[in-house]
Amino acid sequence: MTVLALLAAVAAMLSNTAASLLESAGTHRATRQRPLWRQPRYLVGLACDGLGWLLSVVALRVLPVFAVQSVLAGTVAATPVAAAGGDPRRLSVRQRTAVAGVVLGLALVAASAQPGRAPRLPAAATPVLLVTAAALLAALVPVRRSGRPLLMTVAAGLAFGGVSLAVRAVHVRSSLWTSLLDLLGEPLAWAVLVFGATGTVLLAAGLRAGAVSTVVAVLSVTEVIVPGLVGLALLGDRVRPGWAVVLAAGWVLTVAGVALLARAPAVSASA
Repeated sequence: MTVLALLAAVAAMLSNTAASLLESAGTHRATRQRPLWRQPRYLVGLACDGLGWLLSVVALRVLPVFAVQSVLAGTVAATPVAAAGGDPRRLSVRQRTAVAGVVLGLALVAASAQPGRAPRLPAAATPVLLVTAAALLAALVPVRRSGRPLLMTVAAGLAFGGVSLAVRAVHVRSSLWTSLLDLLGEPLAWAVLVFGATGTVLLAAGLRAGAVSTVVAVLSVTEVIVPGLVGLALLGDRVRPGWAVVLAAGWVLTVAGVALLARAPAVSASA
């Protein structure tokens, strides 16, 4: 089951990588005559995002948030390579070093995860997630109007991280359901929709205003660190005994690699 969950997370990462490139292309082609919702590449990118989300839901049933998010963040390494037409030689030495650091760091984070989930959801989890979803929704318009791609991307990363946290929490509570109506009455299920919609809008704005490699880098590190820590503190996610140092080292390598990628010049996508 753990292997299948990891495979689902890897497949989700690849789907998200394709989504980022397609959505970036679509947002840059949008005009008043052909708005974003009429851009085929953007729409296909959203479909890839949807597929990636479904696969991540499967992974989150078994693996803790920080492990799944770390695998999903592999898109930060895959995106510049894909944007370079699949030819790593088009990347600078700094970019190749950063990609290697990110891959190694994410592997360490994923390896440190203890599979399984908490027997029950801590009492504070639901109100914290609901308040966070409401706060991000309230911040949507001012953040989007700020015109600052990094701010929009960080907010999008927090929103998508909220999706994973809420899905993980819903999995823990799923033993209490007896029908689909129970799911519809689950506040955290609605929080998933709020987080997801908010993140999608903010990411589109960030991709339109910034370079895709930088946006993906900032998005990935936000999605790994913040939700990972919240999952450990709030949802009962666990690290393998004696692997806390490995987890910390993985996070350090990931953040360092992302910082290098964020400062590197963008690679033009091949036609």
